Amino acid sequence: MRAPELVGRAWLNTGGEQITLKGLRGKIVLLDFWTFCCINCLHVLDELRPLEAEHEDVLVTIGVHSPKFVHEADPEALKAAVERYEVHHPVLDDPELTTWQNYAVKAWPTLVLIDPEGYIVHVAAGEGHVEALDTIIKELIEEHEEKGTLHKGQGPYVPPPPRDTTLRFPAKAILTPSNTLLVSDSAHHSLVELELDGETVRRRIGTGERGDQDGLKPTFSEPAGLTLVPETLGYHVVVADTVNHLLRGLNLDTGEVTTIAGTGEQWRDGETDGPADKIALTSPWDVAWWNNGIAIAMAGNHTLGFFDPRTNQITRLAGTTVEGINDGPADQASFAQTSGLSTDGTRLWMVDSETSALRWLENDEVRTVVGKGLFAFGHKDGDAEEALFQHPLGVTALPDGTVVVADTYNNAIRQYDPKTNEVTTIATDIAEPSDVVLVDGHLTVVASAAHRLERLAKNIVKIDGTEHAVKRPATEINNEELELTVVFTPPAGTKLDDRYGPSTRLEITSSPENLIIEGAGVSTGLSRRLKINRNITGGVLHVVAQAASCSDDPAIEHPVCRLTRQDWGVPVRVTDTGPNRLPLLMGGMDEG
Repeated sequence: MRAPELVGRAWLNTGGEQITLKGLRGKIVLLDFWTFCCINCLHVLDELRPLEAEHEDVLVTIGVHSPKFVHEADPEALKAAVERYEVHHPVLDDPELTTWQNYAVKAWPTLVLIDPEGYIVHVAAGEGHVEALDTIIKELIEEHEEKGTLHKGQGPYVPPPPRDTTLRFPAKAILTPSNTLLVSDSAHHSLVELELDGETVRRRIGTGERGDQDGLKPTFSEPAGLTLVPETLGYHVVVADTVNHLLRGLNLDTGEVTTIAGTGEQWRDGETDGPADKIALTSPWDVAWWNNGIAIAMAGNHTLGFFDPRTNQITRLAGTTVEGINDGPADQASFAQTSGLSTDGTRLWMVDSETSALRWLENDEVRTVVGKGLFAFGHKDGDAEEALFQHPLGVTALPDGTVVVADTYNNAIRQYDPKTNEVTTIATDIAEPSDVVLVDGHLTVVASAAHRLERLAKNIVKIDGTEHAVKRPATEINNEELELTVVFTPPAGTKLDDRYGPSTRLEITSSPENLIIEGAGVSTGLSRRLKINRNITGGVLHVVAQAASCSDDPAIEHPVCRLTRQDWGVPVRVTDTGPNRLPLLMGGMDEG
């Protein structure tokens, strides 16, 4: 299949040049369909770095940015995100999802590989496809070198000019016992201790290089959440070292950093409870001292974790790994990329960025205060049941019982009062606020995209906004019966691993819950027949699929195995003429 031409609003990281697939003939092209709110997309950015470096003379990676939230369609916000996440390849700004639709993409992230002659040869949705891509790229190199259709040399990436600021996309901040501010300087891969003015630097902790080195010259990788802990632990602050998938302990007296939890590998499946140095974490975004331990916002798999420093154990605190907004018992609740934590001493407050929600956990029960689902958001004040946020990243419980929310993509600070059940806006025009700290009775905000801290004076403004919805088109389905099939092809050189039982798993739920009359739940096959409620005109199908595969070489006694996992939130429109089949691509599929 010939690859459709790339169409969008503008190009980034090209020095102002327009790129066409025709102009890239002779190169292997990898399209990465992403959106910068999506944690799975951020995982893929990191997975691709070594692949891009290995094949830099023949491979051109192009990020196709197809936004979910309104804020992500802002060209300046995209420009900032490309810098924030160190995207070192060209990016096509596709705000109307034109190229997304031309390639029939249904999920973030999706990877499309195009050969040097301009034909699609491989498609893969989700994470964890680098090994398969590497194999296919090497095969393409060999094939097209032989044909004389491979052109080696420099690609079209042009880095933007560097910018020098004290902080670069700071993420979180806390007040220390020494009456200073400690800030996670995310894009500088370090921590910075500031005076209370929020500007004067007392010291920087970290070399500024990506890494996971402990000691007095530590390295981090996009650190985010911070929380104070009792001195008896031997360290004073726990740091969520997000891209390293680690928790780090910081001694404020000496500046020494130690790794206290995580393996450094990203959790994909398997054990979630056990010794802290044996259990993999996944993108810990924030941390909070709660119930004599560390609550962890595990954004990477939509759960909450818990680290007990007394026993040195990690356990799952809440969540199932299914992305959503279901309340109830902690072990059955669904979360959606929890990115901020705070405690009032009893409740653990949290914001789920992907459902634009404010929620809390208490006595093993989860409740939602604000939030309607994965595809509903906006900026609206008033009664909490009708209030709307847009991808909030920070939450702070205040001594007066109210809760302040860093409403990131609305560039606003919001306040929720449990006594009145009302949400108000107390500050606007803040560049992507990601955290709020109470300092001497005043609120200090981490204005992440402005690269600074800002002290606020309350200026309550009533916002009577409207609800937004994700722009991606709904998939039409039949209003009686639907056969949903996840298409999975094991990577080259592997086969499904049935040695210990079924190698696949499929979980399907919906919003609203009664959209599916029969067929929701968990099964081992990758195909399911669903009975659809004809009285509901639309909603979202939530699908989580996974498949285990291993090397198919019989000579290998202990083959290398991998788990492929993908989740979808598929907006659907229910009609009596809609198709009764819905295929979803997981793993990889050769198109050639």
